[in-house]
Amino acid sequence: MPHALCPMLPAYRREVNEMEASAKEQPKARPQLIVSVGPHMRSEESTAKIMWTVSGALLPATLMSVYYFGLRAVWVIAVSIIAAVLSEAAGQKMLKKPVTTITDGSAFLTGLLIALNVPSSVPLYIPAVGSFVAIVITKQLFGGLGFNIFNPALIGRAFILISFPKLMTTYYEPVANVLGMDAKTTATPLGILKEEGMARLLEVFHTHGELYQSLLMGNRAGSLGETATIALLLGAAFLLLKRYITWHIPLSFIATTALLTWIFGGKEGLMTGDPVFHMISGGLILGAFFMATDYVTGPSVRSAQVIFGIACGALTALIRLKGGYPEGVMFAILLMNCFAPLLDRRMRSRVFGKAEAKGVKK
Repeated sequence: MPHALCPMLPAYRREVNEMEASAKEQPKARPQLIVSVGPHMRSEESTAKIMWTVSGALLPATLMSVYYFGLRAVWVIAVSIIAAVLSEAAGQKMLKKPVTTITDGSAFLTGLLIALNVPSSVPLYIPAVGSFVAIVITKQLFGGLGFNIFNPALIGRAFILISFPKLMTTYYEPVANVLGMDAKTTATPLGILKEEGMARLLEVFHTHGELYQSLLMGNRAGSLGETATIALLLGAAFLLLKRYITWHIPLSFIATTALLTWIFGGKEGLMTGDPVFHMISGGLILGAFFMATDYVTGPSVRSAQVIFGIACGALTALIRLKGGYPEGVMFAILLMNCFAPLLDRRMRSRVFGKAEAKGVKK
C-alpha cells in the first residue's frame, strides 16, 4: 500500500502548496470593532433583567393606582402594556427585523410608564395610541432599543397630551372610585395651585399636614402613577440599593426644583414658596427616578448627570411657575434628552497616568 501511494505524493504536495499560497494571498479576516461615544461600560446585568426589575420597582405604585381608581386603572394599564408589546412585534415585522425583543421587558416597561402617566378617566384608545407612538415612532424607527434619542414613554405621553388635551387633563377623585360611587372630576393639586393659589389649596385640604399626607399616600387627583408618592419612593429606594440607578440625576433634579420653587414660588415675595409641596406633587418623583435615569436617553458620566438633573429641575420649576401648564417634568426631561450626548462628551473624566512619547513636547 505505501508503494502504491508514492506516485501520488508529488501531486498531493503541489496541491497543498497551492492552497497555502492562496491562503497567504487572501487578507485575513479581522474581528470587527465598533467604536461609539464613551464612556464604555460593562455589566453582568442583562437588558431583560434590568427592564423587569424596574417594572417590579413600579409595582407598589401600580397597586396603589388600582386601589384608588379601581377597575378602570386595571383596564388602562392592561391596554397600554398590550398595545406596547404588539407595537413592538408589528414594528419589527414592518422593518423586516426578527421579532426578538418583545420578551426583554422593554416594551412592557414603556407601556406601564405610559399608563402611569395618564389619568384614569381617559378612553382606552388614548394609552394605546401613546404606546404605539412610543414604540414604533420613537424607538423602532430610530433603530430599536438603545438607539432612540428621546425617552419613548415621554414622547408617547407628549403626543397624546397635545392630541387630546381635554381628555388628558380630566381627572377623577380617587375616593369616588373606591366607594363605587359615580366618578367626580376635579383638578390636581398642582392645577389648583396654578389657577387659584395656595389659599384655595388649603381650603380643599384644610392644613399643610393633611395636604402633605394626601400627596404622600395618593388620596388626590392625578395620573395613575403620580398619586401615591410613598409607593414611588419605595420602588426608587429598591433601585438605588440594587445600583440600577444612582443618586446623581434624581437628587439634583428634585433639589433644584425644590430650591427654585421655594425662592420664586411664593406670592408674598422671595423665599416664600412651598418646596415640600413641589417635591411630592405632580410627576416629579416618577420622572426623576424612573424616566430621567433612562440609560439610553440620559448621560452616563457622573458630572454630566448632575448637570442634567439641575437643568431638568430648573426647567420644571420654570414651567410650573411661569408656563401655561401646571406641570413641567415631561417637557424638562425631553428637552434635556437632546443635550445628553453633548454633556457626556464635554464632561468626560480626565485620563491620569498617560505617558508621553519620548521627544514630544507639549
